Amino acid sequence: MEELLKQKDILDYLRERQYPTLLGEELFPEVKRESLEFDMIAEGSRTPVIASVHGFDTEAEIGSREAQEMALELALIKRKMQMKEKDILALQYPRNEAEKKYLTKRVYNDFDALNLGIRARVELMRMELLANGTVSLNENGLSAVIDYGVPDTHKVENVDWDLEKNDPIEDMLTWYNLMETKPKRVLTSNTILMKLLKHPKIIARLFGNNTTRIATVGELNTYLTSLSLPAIYTYDEVYRKQKGRTFETHRYFPENAFVMMPNTELGETIYGPTPEEIVLTSESDVTAEQVGKILDIIYTETKDPVGTWKKGVATALPSCPYADELFQAKIKLA
Repeated sequence: MEELLKQKDILDYLRERQYPTLLGEELFPEVKRESLEFDMIAEGSRTPVIASVHGFDTEAEIGSREAQEMALELALIKRKMQMKEKDILALQYPRNEAEKKYLTKRVYNDFDALNLGIRARVELMRMELLANGTVSLNENGLSAVIDYGVPDTHKVENVDWDLEKNDPIEDMLTWYNLMETKPKRVLTSNTILMKLLKHPKIIARLFGNNTTRIATVGELNTYLTSLSLPAIYTYDEVYRKQKGRTFETHRYFPENAFVMMPNTELGETIYGPTPEEIVLTSESDVTAEQVGKILDIIYTETKDPVGTWKKGVATALPSCPYADELFQAKIKLA
């Protein structure tokens, strides 16, 4: 099977394949490094530390760095799909060229599905970091939580915006004023945005009392901007999780999350080498430069029955050196 689909052809396909850009890629741009471990430097506050005035011929005040170093190890993410013996025979002995192209395309479609699954797991890590300040690795025998150090003063729970007496704008102003580096945008769900657009306090601020109007997103963001508050954006994309023969749908970004953040990049999505990549580059003419962030391979595991597998594998983890510039609120859904 490995002779029918050359590893170089698979690498070329993956290198040229373009997948839809996920929000997390914009907030945490993707980079590939040649190590499984990296040191994340938490830069400390971006608020400047003021210098002192000195008299002539006096020693300068000695400054210090606030940065703290955190050693992190990339998470191994992989998924595979089996090629049945019947499929192997059909690809080995196609009836014509059109059938060969069709069967080959099906193999590459499977690689697309594997790659999208890996990209989904990476996106889930980025969105968990953004919403909670942590990345949880609780699957396949792993049990770990990586804490990126969002200050406790930048987290609130059980905010109730269903109560008419509570004023979401006052809440936002309070949170905004707690931040040294002022946030420039908010990410939340459409569910929370709808609560805001219908909230009596916000309607009164925008249109006065005794009105049945509902605010638009543009009207709300214009008002927020006039108060120097960040505009609100939503993210409601989902992924599926396989449970036996069934699939469950989940959100990347929690429905109850309301996160204030800067309008700059928050960190990086760091990819590294995999054990499969190391073996491949040591036993073939494939170089590390030819391997992208995700590696796709075909291999035969057993001979009776013939067990041939398509596998996608990557190591990845987001970094977030400016975690202290996030404010994470959890809003009651009902």
